[in-house]
Amino acid sequence: MTASNGVTLGCGDDATLLVPQAGQQLAVSVDTSVVDVHFPYDAPAFAVGHRALAVALSDLAAMGAASRWCLMALTFDQRPFVNDEATHAWLTDYARGFHSLRQQHATTLVGGDVTSGALSIGVTVMGEVPVAKALTRSGAQVGDLIAVTGALGGGAGGLALWKQGERDLAHPLLRRYLLPEPRLAAGIALRGLASAALDISDGLLADLGHLREASQVGAELELAALPLAEELERQLGHKAAQQAALSGGDDYELLITLAPENLTKAQQRLAQLGLNLTVIGQCREALGISGAGIDEQGSYAGWQHFNGEAP
Repeated sequence: MTASNGVTLGCGDDATLLVPQAGQQLAVSVDTSVVDVHFPYDAPAFAVGHRALAVALSDLAAMGAASRWCLMALTFDQRPFVNDEATHAWLTDYARGFHSLRQQHATTLVGGDVTSGALSIGVTVMGEVPVAKALTRSGAQVGDLIAVTGALGGGAGGLALWKQGERDLAHPLLRRYLLPEPRLAAGIALRGLASAALDISDGLLADLGHLREASQVGAELELAALPLAEELERQLGHKAAQQAALSGGDDYELLITLAPENLTKAQQRLAQLGLNLTVIGQCREALGISGAGIDEQGSYAGWQHFNGEAP
């Protein structure tokens, strides 16, 4: 480890010593992935490693932060494996998935912990964002447009396919579920343009609720405008595909608000990244969520962390 990556004391001591760049604020987030809650027990080890880091990095993306460092705590259950060779193979593939994504986003692993127990992974990510440039949930204004990056419903669609026995990670829906891509570059590109942002982990309606509460605005959505993930309608049908996009969760796209005059520039910046930005509604003064076709879609609750289900 060298000071060139901001690490003056790395792995091997009781704590790491980090030096943020001048003029930057430190953005820190932690995420826990638990077997049979956030990923299936028989998911490929490579995907488990990738996904554990990806969902944590997605929080930095929502803040418009560039990723710099991470910590990883692995709780590992060796009992399902028939021998030490199988254990080693799983851990090797897990590490390959984790480190491949880490390197892709120039994120240095600076410490962690390994212990025995039911499989779970805690990942702490640390990033930097210029002072006063962070994207937050509380900046939306009445009249702002509501938009999302990429496409929605892929996480829920992939989970449904997995339960049906699909195991080909080349399937676009399964990739969206098990190998999500954190939108770090998009978050950085949206600095100075988005008025509020967060990532879509619990479902569009649930996460929009968090943004509305923080900003004290209402929202009017256009159901027909929702960008649906590739193959989603063919696999689930139109109505179920819309429900997956609204409440399914695990999409890890960015949900943002922005002034209408900033839309073209924001779309141009994301187009340079090969990513779409789709307007799906507008912020209103009346609190709540409205829009043709929204009410009959059911609950806005999204993923329920303490009973393990979505509507």
